Amino acid sequence: MFPSMADSGGRTLGDEEIAAATRVLRSGMLSSVWGTEVRALEAEMATLHGVSHAVAASSGTAALHLAVAAAAPDPGDEIITTPISDFGTVAPILAQNAVPVFADVDPHTGNLDPDAVAKAIGPRTRAILAVHLFGAPAPVAQLRELADRHGLMLIEDCAQAWLTRCADGRLAGTTGSIGCFSLQQWKHITCGDGGLTITDDPELARRMRLFADKGWPRDVGRSHLSLGLNYRMTELSGAVARAQLAKLPGVLAARRRTATRLLDAIAGLPGLRAPDNPDSHAWWLFPLVLEAGGNREFAESLRADGIPARAGYLQEPLHCAPALVDAPIYGTSRFPLTVPPADRLPEYGPGTCPVAERLVRDTLVVIDWNERYTDEHVDTIATALRRAR
Repeated sequence: MFPSMADSGGRTLGDEEIAAATRVLRSGMLSSVWGTEVRALEAEMATLHGVSHAVAASSGTAALHLAVAAAAPDPGDEIITTPISDFGTVAPILAQNAVPVFADVDPHTGNLDPDAVAKAIGPRTRAILAVHLFGAPAPVAQLRELADRHGLMLIEDCAQAWLTRCADGRLAGTTGSIGCFSLQQWKHITCGDGGLTITDDPELARRMRLFADKGWPRDVGRSHLSLGLNYRMTELSGAVARAQLAKLPGVLAARRRTATRLLDAIAGLPGLRAPDNPDSHAWWLFPLVLEAGGNREFAESLRADGIPARAGYLQEPLHCAPALVDAPIYGTSRFPLTVPPADRLPEYGPGTCPVAERLVRDTLVVIDWNERYTDEHVDTIATALRRAR
């Protein structure tokens, strides 16, 4: 039986989180507007990443919405992103009346291909939103160079990439203008649902803080300066997240140790490609790429041996999701995907990102990963992988 993030056997929740929640309940103050826990969490997050500002939110998707709102796209402006991610990466773009433009990905990592991003940049492009998929470092240095050359903002979706190290040694979330993190149940650390953004730009931090609190600058009275939503994190969530944040280095060390053990055990297996950067990868999942395809049959073989594996990660890449291909978005309309002029309407559906489509359909297999895995768990997975080959 493999530990799962769905229950206590696969989580690091314990006495520290119980004490944190009790501390808040006994204080009587559960709102972060007047409390201290969320502000302390933000300070600890900023310190951990060596940046000046962190802003908490009610979810990882909300954190991404803060970032997109801070980028301030006009209706119809385009934001380039990846077709392999959770829909939470795309929903904030649409919510700000901007248009997601999908660039294809690297066939081995599933992360954005900088050459494909360069080809997708147009006169209405406002930002690049890169995802560190499964905890693997995206090529953010190259993407930042592209963004700077074209006057764009780079946003990093680090929901799966806590303490990921990028190629230049920087932590994920610190190369772009804004980094976004998730504290959802299935992430490395959790408070059930929650999100955090980080930035060194005080103006972006101000915009995000306002957007998270209905455009209300609490230090100047009840005057709403701009459009904002209620994305505030509660004190209970903030206190639990603080206890979890303290455990994050241990969580990453455990995941990296067992991932390295599996990499060593399967080295040389023909036709099977695994990440080669165990000490910089965050190992939210353990991804494998089958060079010859057949991911459905391969994953089924692993599941028959009791391994928590699945093919493709997504049912379909995001650019093929009904919500983008043909479903109404606001009311009965397809707005903002039909904002005039119509000379550059986005292209969605099969064939527009063939590398991503092949990964999901044919070559990608992901195995659940967890800091509570033992050597015996890893050896069981290795045996099943050898059998499946």
